[in-house]
Amino acid sequence: MTTWTEEYTERPLTLAGTGGIDRAAGHRLDEAWLAAAWSHPTTRCFVVSGGQALIVDTEDGGTELVTMPSFDAPFTESHRYFLGVDAEGVRYFALQKDALPGRMDDLARPAGLREAGALLGERDTALLVHAVALENWQRLHRFCSRCGERTVIAAAGHVRRCPACGAEHYPRTDPAVIMLVTDEKDRALLGRQVHWPEGRFSTLAGFVEPGESLENAVIREVAEEAGVTVGSVEYVASQPWPFPTSLMLGFLARAVDPAITVDGEEIEEARWFSREELRAAILAGEVKSPSGISIAARLVEHWYGGPLPTVSAA
Repeated sequence: MTTWTEEYTERPLTLAGTGGIDRAAGHRLDEAWLAAAWSHPTTRCFVVSGGQALIVDTEDGGTELVTMPSFDAPFTESHRYFLGVDAEGVRYFALQKDALPGRMDDLARPAGLREAGALLGERDTALLVHAVALENWQRLHRFCSRCGERTVIAAAGHVRRCPACGAEHYPRTDPAVIMLVTDEKDRALLGRQVHWPEGRFSTLAGFVEPGESLENAVIREVAEEAGVTVGSVEYVASQPWPFPTSLMLGFLARAVDPAITVDGEEIEEARWFSREELRAAILAGEVKSPSGISIAARLVEHWYGGPLPTVSAA
């Protein structure tokens, strides 16, 4: 069987790349450097609001973030986040606002990561993932968890400091395991959450609990959601998933007992699929496969042996 590495060396996870951006974390506390970077004529910035940014289709058939020179940005600097530097030395900043600016032309449109991640190039995707993750954290953690005072932004958007008690707060990341479980017949276990549309199936997933290893989280989540007992667990890859603050840690797991008993609270239905059964169900419109930008899709494709079949729109 082809290994994960052999299969996907040329097909990286959409949201997991750097896009050639050096985050240059060593400059985040250097106010003089940041000021010079912001005022440099090649610096580019874009606005992020509510997990969205403006994107535009290009003449060559691609899609890009709508960016502007920093000196053209008519915004205050209180919510300005330094994202990094590319190979040509261009510095990038994100500006958090309550709303996106008026469209800069008739072609620009607002988009979140679920749409833009499948359209943008690697550099723009990496910039948007970073910006959205920071914006989500900043928006939800404005007060000190130690004393309750309002905190202030520091380290170019990567720290919040409390002026009252001196505490420093860092961006939150919630680890979650996501796993493709197979049985002795090499069938894949896919489930459907209660709030998903009819026919939408994906891998099982769940958050890691305090004091729990990743492997034990896989075993526990599969047992809780589908009633299936898991034996061996193998880590394969990770992917940021800032909806709003998750880091998805992907695993392959082998079932010891394939009997299914769904919890009925989070998972409404779970089924074992052979490759032939999954292909037939997708082509018949009975099953909708996972989102193409998600690690879930990559896990299923790895088991399937290639890209999943698609159904052309009528």
